Amino acid sequence: MDKKLKNLIKKNLEEIKAIDTKILDLSKIDAFTEQLIITTGTSTPHISAISKKITEVLKKNKIKIYGFEGRGSKDWVLIDLGEVVLNIMSSSARELYDLESLWDPNL
Repeated sequence: MDKKLKNLIKKNLEEIKAIDTKILDLSKIDAFTEQLIITTGTSTPHISAISKKITEVLKKNKIKIYGFEGRGSKDWVLIDLGEVVLNIMSSSARELYDLESLWDPNL
């Protein structure tokens, strides 16, 4: 992943108080993306605010969004940037789907 894009996303997630952000490098495995970013919102409005802020920042920086799933969802929003996929999840959805265990190449 472009270091600038990674830093841009990470910085904005920190600013809006997303919690427990993890970045998984999937570039060495045959996966649908190179980087999987997983973060947690504390409530439905927080998840919505995170996704809104990130999409605004991406558009401002002319970064193409290939897909956006879960608009209005209380548990999970996915933003597909091609080589990067951002998952914004509630703590219960994150625990249920456990993407870290599923995709972390180090496990």
